[in-house]
Amino acid sequence: MPFVKKKMFAKEKKKAFLFLIEDLGYTQREAQRFISKGRVLVNGEKMLKTAGEIEGEFEFIFFEPITKGLVPNHVDEEFVLFDKPSGVLVHPQTTKTPYSLIDELKYQFGRDANIAHRIDQETSGLLLCARNKTSEREIKTMFQEREMKKKYLALVHGEFKNDLCVEEPLLRSKAEMAIVRMVVKVDASGKPSKTDFKALKYFPELNMTLVECSPFTGRQHQIRVHLFHVKHPIVGDPIYGQTEEDRTKFLDRQLTPQDRINKSGATRLLLHANELEFNLYEVDYHFKSKVNFLNEIEKSLVISQDNTKAQK
Repeated sequence: MPFVKKKMFAKEKKKAFLFLIEDLGYTQREAQRFISKGRVLVNGEKMLKTAGEIEGEFEFIFFEPITKGLVPNHVDEEFVLFDKPSGVLVHPQTTKTPYSLIDELKYQFGRDANIAHRIDQETSGLLLCARNKTSEREIKTMFQEREMKKKYLALVHGEFKNDLCVEEPLLRSKAEMAIVRMVVKVDASGKPSKTDFKALKYFPELNMTLVECSPFTGRQHQIRVHLFHVKHPIVGDPIYGQTEEDRTKFLDRQLTPQDRINKSGATRLLLHANELEFNLYEVDYHFKSKVNFLNEIEKSLVISQDNTKAQK
């Protein structure tokens, strides 16, 4: 379990955040954030005041990364690149999340390494991570300033006949219901968004098309919503193109793999971060995913006979 609770001992009374800085090596910002999140406990009670003091025994909940042996695509002095598998979270959702890519990164490259951007849990492909605080700021700025060129591959429903540029503003729901909060929609009051789409190959036996997607902005669910808007939802999308009842079943993990195929066409979202191109410290980089996305498509469109029998 990445988040663990361990007993600590302060020999003399001092500010809790100073103990985390001086004895455990955290930055002041990290220490105060940990305290405000209730990760320092005195007599079993969460300390929520960042100026709180400790003396003697107390408990600290901290992140202890684990590894599943995921090998990076590329390792540089300033950054590292992973091919994230579909289904793996980028960051833990709660302290009970058993594994996420941040585990792999920090286990292999240390506490200062951090993920520089996000892709959805079910999206596979290239994820760029910084190895130190300085390069983290630089890389995040490149994403914010749209200096990072990205290309995705998506399998969509229907025949995508013509190349297309979609420039529809996107708005994220502010509703309290979790299922509604996940949904982004095209709305005139939303943020400007732009995605180019290029048809690569049509599969008539499936009535599906492989499409290259080039987002110029980085809105949440941008590619998914833009494709849904032009009537070509991504195969396997459990949110866009589904009824609210089926969305809820997906979030509650009540859909079997065969249900996913019946409802959306595949056992996973068939969206893959395939290319990254950028300039960092006056060096040009262009990376392509090492994953064969067509093989991933084939695996997700069918359920093995063994799995089918197990469901009966």
